Amino acid sequence: MSKTYMNEKFPHFLHGGDYNPDQWVDYPGMIDEDMRLMKLAECNEMTVGIFAWSMIEPREGVFEFDYMDKVLDKIYENGGRVILATPSAARPHWLGDKYPEVFRVDRDGVREHFNSRHNHCYSSPVYREKVRIINTKLAKRYGKHPAVIGWHVSNEYSGECFCPLCVANFREYLRRKFHNDIRELNHAYWSYFWSHTFDSFEQIEPPTPYTDQSHMGLTCDWRRFVTEMTVDFMRAEIAPLKEICPELPVTTNMLSNYVGLDYRRFKGVIDFASCDSYPAWHSGDQQDTAVHSAFGYDIIRGLTLKPFILMENTTSVVNWRDYNKIMRPGMETLSPFQAVAHGSDSILYFQFRKGRGGQEKFHGAIVDHVGTEKTRVFETVKRKGELLKKVDEICGTAVRSEVAVVYDWESRWMLDASHGFSKNTKKYIETARAYYSVFWKRGINCDVIGPHDDLSPYKIVVAPMQYVADAETIDNFARFVERGGTLYATYTLGMVDENDLCHLGGFPGGKLRDVFGIWNEEIDTLYPEDSNFCEFKGAKHKLVDYCELIHAEGAEVLAVYGEDFYRGMPVVTSNVYGAGRAYYQAARDCGTLSDAVISEIVKERGVRSATGTVEPLGYGVSAHVREDGEDRYVFVENYSDVPATVPLGRKMTDLISGKETDVCKLDAYGLGIFKYSEE
Repeated sequence: MSKTYMNEKFPHFLHGGDYNPDQWVDYPGMIDEDMRLMKLAECNEMTVGIFAWSMIEPREGVFEFDYMDKVLDKIYENGGRVILATPSAARPHWLGDKYPEVFRVDRDGVREHFNSRHNHCYSSPVYREKVRIINTKLAKRYGKHPAVIGWHVSNEYSGECFCPLCVANFREYLRRKFHNDIRELNHAYWSYFWSHTFDSFEQIEPPTPYTDQSHMGLTCDWRRFVTEMTVDFMRAEIAPLKEICPELPVTTNMLSNYVGLDYRRFKGVIDFASCDSYPAWHSGDQQDTAVHSAFGYDIIRGLTLKPFILMENTTSVVNWRDYNKIMRPGMETLSPFQAVAHGSDSILYFQFRKGRGGQEKFHGAIVDHVGTEKTRVFETVKRKGELLKKVDEICGTAVRSEVAVVYDWESRWMLDASHGFSKNTKKYIETARAYYSVFWKRGINCDVIGPHDDLSPYKIVVAPMQYVADAETIDNFARFVERGGTLYATYTLGMVDENDLCHLGGFPGGKLRDVFGIWNEEIDTLYPEDSNFCEFKGAKHKLVDYCELIHAEGAEVLAVYGEDFYRGMPVVTSNVYGAGRAYYQAARDCGTLSDAVISEIVKERGVRSATGTVEPLGYGVSAHVREDGEDRYVFVENYSDVPATVPLGRKMTDLISGKETDVCKLDAYGLGIFKYSEE
């Protein structure tokens, strides 16, 4: 297993972040001072050019690169490298003034004015052309610059537009999907209901508060279309970069838990994945925050199953929450190293130097308004840079997992849109994270993948609330089990196809009924104050929210309901299918039932953890492994505010102290990094 780097020409952890010298051109000597501070903070990377359009092209067709030339040259002279950004996420005022059609139309049908950022229409030919021109200029001027090691296109793609161009493109999207056959669309949307049939594609409008929202399939297709338009715009952005400098890798920073875009559609477009992450530490349950953050990292890593880039995190504090709490000592190091443990080859911050004005002037930064290195935050950043250098051999190593959790944007979209169950609280992503946490708290690496992804590398796959089951998903799941895999699925499995049409012949749909050996006849949605229970291995487990009434059709019953008229009906089943086994959980529990059942499966399948045990490591404690085929690197992390001691299961080298040990002693918010060789 060889190492994989973002850019082979710079095979090191990146440490740095967003740098905005365009805000400081009127301050002589500032760039030179920043170079001094960059080196002192042990930074080796700057992400340059985000939101710099008005500086690069202050008037239409007038390009000024002097400041950018100086910045890139100085960063390189001082040992740094640059991820160069395209500035399309925030257009200059002149562009909006001259071409108002580049602005989005909102859900109310109103054309937006010049405002914050990301309110440009991805369909706009004018905007696409202006982006092409400036990206071409950047690629020609800097594509061969020795400092530049990669491209960062745009910033946090998001949002939707309802302008006439986007509506027309949506109709074309549907024509392609349904082979220009309106009857095929009507059948897929079951539009006979309420006599809402369409006579032509021209009648179709996107779902808004003022248009037809009775077609769940149309609602999901609109979300698919928004993703497709975003990806198409991104391809157009990337095209001149790749044409001029094909050797430079390209990424865009994603918001890992963002619901609006199916990031799996970004695969094959970007060369490596990257994300922004701002966990809400010291607020509520600390372990929940850690699981939430870890799940997001594994979503991003799961897009390519290669090392990714933490493109943004904060040095200490953000400025946009209701309450902006400073990270406590220890956490400011543990937080970004959580990303490294999950496969990041960088710790990059927003931002290098705090701006004097604007919305983010109080957002955390390496260099504060005081402008010196004599701050607590600067010292912590410097220590993180020193630690990254100490463990630089880990850069490029892989995260290899024997288990995976399926996270499906389309199931989330369709469940959210569906009229049924608990109408406004489906809790899809919360459920996915709950099952993920079973592995997290045991220190077991876990990939987060899609229902169409290759399942063959895994011993265990968990598919929580996999509501959508198209033919590809059904075949993928069945093939995995038939060939010896263990599949664990839950309530709402396989109820609809890709158009939100219910499967006929009983739930779960298609051959999944045979795979799991059960039939789901009904689903009981409990009131918040209601509950049921079951017993498993002598322990009682509370059941809430959803209780399906399932029948075993060949499956072994492992637990049954203890109350209500369906007392004695199955809650947990196990079914042999081919060479594998499929487990089904028919009710939502509070974490104890799924934990108990899956922990038994983990032991049975011989899944390895980072520390050699499959027992939970303690509240707030987790461990993760990166490897290169010869050496394994174990990260032990304590997200609680009390010290923890974790047996390592074998002798390892502590990469921080250099000593041999078989136990990891962690302070509150402590981190340990260890190494041992494969036998």
